[in-house]
Amino acid sequence: MTPTQDTGGPAGDALGTADRAGGDGADGAGRAGGHAGGHGDRRTDGPAAGSAGGPAEGTAEPAQDQAGHPAEQEAEDRAEDHAEQEAELHAGFLAEAVHWLRGLLGPADRAGTGVHRILDIGSGPGVASRALADAFPEARVVAVDRSAAMLARARALAAEHGLADRITTRRAERPEEFARSGPVDLIWTGNVCRHLGDQQAALRSMAAALRPGGLLAVAERGLPPRFLPRDIGIGRPGLQARLDAAAEEQVTARRSRLPGATSVVEDWPCMLASAGLVPAGTRTFLIEFPAPLDVPVRRHLHARLRELLADLGERLDLVDRLTVEQLLDGDACTGVLWRPDAFYLTAVTVHTARLCRPLADR
Repeated sequence: MTPTQDTGGPAGDALGTADRAGGDGADGAGRAGGHAGGHGDRRTDGPAAGSAGGPAEGTAEPAQDQAGHPAEQEAEDRAEDHAEQEAELHAGFLAEAVHWLRGLLGPADRAGTGVHRILDIGSGPGVASRALADAFPEARVVAVDRSAAMLARARALAAEHGLADRITTRRAERPEEFARSGPVDLIWTGNVCRHLGDQQAALRSMAAALRPGGLLAVAERGLPPRFLPRDIGIGRPGLQARLDAAAEEQVTARRSRLPGATSVVEDWPCMLASAGLVPAGTRTFLIEFPAPLDVPVRRHLHARLRELLADLGERLDLVDRLTVEQLLDGDACTGVLWRPDAFYLTAVTVHTARLCRPLADR
């Protein structure tokens, strides 16, 4: 799939912008999407859905008091802007992915009629929520995220698109709360599990929210975004590969510090089966913006590189740090805002599984 370059900007549909900025690939799907694609930096153990005692669906949540921490608030604001840009960039992939999900749910003439309630876990600004609402016109979508600001943005964008009556929001922190949102017919989650200590337990919580016959779609990993040639004429060739390697080291280090961190082989169909579901298919979606890039995509890459430098700077040698700084120079022809050879290429992999009978019966 090659989306057109006038999407209105890039974006991220899930939690963990920091990890997405560190080159983890989809980020749809998250927040596009989610999570698509990430998300500073939300380095906590919880992404999305209904913490105990939290506000009811559709209600606004007060923003956390950031007084005395202007730097943290500024970093959070930048991360949210970047997440929304990335999610919008992935909007074309999301439309294609939800069309595929419709096919998995049944014949084309009946696929949407049995879907009445959908969860978008790790929704970010709600780009995936809107795609799901468009694909399943009889369904109501609950956008679930840990960020009150993201949920406020999701509500605002839903209203702009005439979907305020079908998209509601719910703030949540812990995966054990997912089941309290059920029963639902379809769950979409993008780049959420990687930010939770026990990924298998998170999948079990999602599975518990499904009704029999319901479908869980998990967008995780894929291929990291590529946007530079091997030799860019400054610094040492192979910068992109070294950024990716540093990002993987960072992800591993962060996962080891998550509460309840549990090592697991990330075989997603196997993990879905271990959660009591029957794997229903895996598909990878290409997201490509070839050179020369339009301005919105360049701005997204500039923001991505800025986050990479802040996040991975200590893992890079001096030459690579200086090269990234040159790429960030908005006035230099060698910068990413002007380079004719900059492009955007990534792939998002979506794994699906169905609940064939109530988990309590197993």
